[in-house]
Amino acid sequence: MRPFLIVSAVLMAGCGYIGPPLPPLANVPAAAQGLTAVQRGARIVVQFQETGRTTEANPIKPPITEDLRIGVFSGASFSADAWAAQAQRITGGHVTNGVALYETPAAPWIGKEAIVAVRVVGGNGKRSGWSNYATVVVVPEPERPRNLSAVPSPQGVRLTWSARGNRFRVHRRSPGETEFTVQATVEKPEWTDANTDFGKRYTYMVETVVKLANDKEAFSDPSEEADITPEDVFPPAAPTGLQAAAAPASIELAWNANTEPFLGGYRVYRSTAGRPFEKLAEVGIIPSYSDRQVEPGKSYQYAVTAVSKTGHESPRSGPVEASLP
Repeated sequence: MRPFLIVSAVLMAGCGYIGPPLPPLANVPAAAQGLTAVQRGARIVVQFQETGRTTEANPIKPPITEDLRIGVFSGASFSADAWAAQAQRITGGHVTNGVALYETPAAPWIGKEAIVAVRVVGGNGKRSGWSNYATVVVVPEPERPRNLSAVPSPQGVRLTWSARGNRFRVHRRSPGETEFTVQATVEKPEWTDANTDFGKRYTYMVETVVKLANDKEAFSDPSEEADITPEDVFPPAAPTGLQAAAAPASIELAWNANTEPFLGGYRVYRSTAGRPFEKLAEVGIIPSYSDRQVEPGKSYQYAVTAVSKTGHESPRSGPVEASLP
């Protein structure tokens, strides 16, 4: 057998690539991700995501703990070591599905810009690097809204509450939903939700918002919840701006559209020769009508009402008059 064939056969029969030994795994936890810190009422609430992995993407040796700290720094340029040396530890949090949640009193930090960061500690005692640093400008506790009331109105569900402040955020849980979603941010302790349906149950809560520098915000504790199932018991407002104009073979009517969310349509009334008004037509939500049942030389008076989806009728509009030549 040729020498090079013998060498090739030996190499092919070996156990694999022969190289230098791999270095031992460091088993250092990967840094936590997405740390956020916000003031809510009298507390600073901190959340972050644990990866549960080392920097080599292996599972961290348990038990896993968090070294979460809060402190201030007044130097010319930020030093992680100097900040960490004087920062206080935050304890007592819990982790759910990899998301850690901690709370700490805000009172010691009022009037200060607190800095928060965390590092993960594995069961082998090795620590990750610090997470991102989150800053919180801490203010006196924003007042929690009280006496939240939800009542039906012709425009929708009207909310009112009591609280000092000039910025409030309204949350709503709609039918079939399990979580609240933000519906509006308002400057006064009142708001009307025009985006509701009759016969459906809605739940509301409100929080006071304090606007801070750099687009940051502090929040009060949320108000107590208010539930309501609005019912259609209100007639729409009388239509306005009714106009009548003669056309070659008709009298054309137009008016301002009503804005009620529960509007079902309009009714057109007509009178001739001073007789009482009689219903002429049912119209959809388009605020216009063409009366083709007219005769030349006759004068006609018109009025319009708005009708809700459940049949409640508004007062009549002001009458107008028109005739064909």
